[in-house]
Amino acid sequence: MALRCFIVDDSPRFLSAARSLLERDGFTVVGVASTADEAVRGVDQERPEVVLVDVELGRDSGFDLVRRIARETDLDPGRVILISTYAEDDLRDLVADAPVAAFLSKSRLSGPAIRDILEDGARRP
Repeated sequence: MALRCFIVDDSPRFLSAARSLLERDGFTVVGVASTADEAVRGVDQERPEVVLVDVELGRDSGFDLVRRIARETDLDPGRVILISTYAEDDLRDLVADAPVAAFLSKSRLSGPAIRDILEDGARRP
């Protein structure tokens, strides 16, 4: 069964590319957003199984957004993945403090990588 995914990024080009890539990998992209407000509404309405959130969203912060999603929706934080072109080492402390499953570099974005993150989270006690 296809995982239902919601993508949050302020780049229309990235949103299009990520949608195509994930749909080829068997995901169903149920929505996209480019602002924090759109994202919270979309996640609440669509109830995706996984949400990808860019660290930088123009005026909005992906870190602030994941906290809003945790507060304002029923989505399990273990279903949220932060994404960025930044190196993971540069963001390690911020990611560790965020209510998310993991960080995934945009260069490594793929269906199998997302499934691995979700499966690892499901195996944790």
